[in-house]
Amino acid sequence: MSAAPPDNDVLWARGIVKSHQGTPALRGISVGVRDGEVLAITGPRGSGKSTLLGCLSALLPVDEGEVWFNSAPVHTLTRTGRERLRRDRFGFVGSEPHLVPELTARENVALPLLLAGAGHKAAYASAAEWLERLDVADCTARRPGELIQSQRQRIAVARALAPLPPVVFADDPTAPLHRDAQDQVLRILITAARSHQLTLVLATHNPELARFADRTVALTDGRLSSPVAPVPRGTSPVSAGR
Repeated sequence: MSAAPPDNDVLWARGIVKSHQGTPALRGISVGVRDGEVLAITGPRGSGKSTLLGCLSALLPVDEGEVWFNSAPVHTLTRTGRERLRRDRFGFVGSEPHLVPELTARENVALPLLLAGAGHKAAYASAAEWLERLDVADCTARRPGELIQSQRQRIAVARALAPLPPVVFADDPTAPLHRDAQDQVLRILITAARSHQLTLVLATHNPELARFADRTVALTDGRLSSPVAPVPRGTSPVSAGR
């Protein structure tokens, strides 16, 4: 039986191997994510960033290797078990918002709170607060089809943060946004993670965006490249910008 992960790692992976239709995507990746850390996963398109995020977030089963969350194995969970873990413990933002088209912006953001058992009043109050933080409060009563992509993406970020999950995964979350909006949304993501002691795992092909993280790991052809030294909390761009 393999050893349990380190106590200070909220996420821990060892020897992850994953292929897509016979094409290797991850080739023996081992990585740990500390509790409350902002970790950036960088690399060019096709390097395996999204696949690694999918394996860490229980979206994808691994072909080989181990994934642990809070010292509990993820790699042995059934599909139903992985779905429950993602619903109850993880938040996720992709490069596409994937909102429920029939629901308003407020209803989309409130949905995970309602599914977790929150009352309607509390869920909608929290949704309104996060929509305000993401600068889309004027979209509260509008449905996704009435909005532009950048507005939908901000709503998706609000939806991921509203339940305050222990871990938020963000897969190129600012791709649909202009440069100024990219910085603003990332600052909100990271400030929210730090103020609420959440762990944030961010995948991006843009090394400029990785400057917001505490630590960066780089992927090349499904393998880890040399890691970048962590940025001290007191001198990070987000801390300096507060």
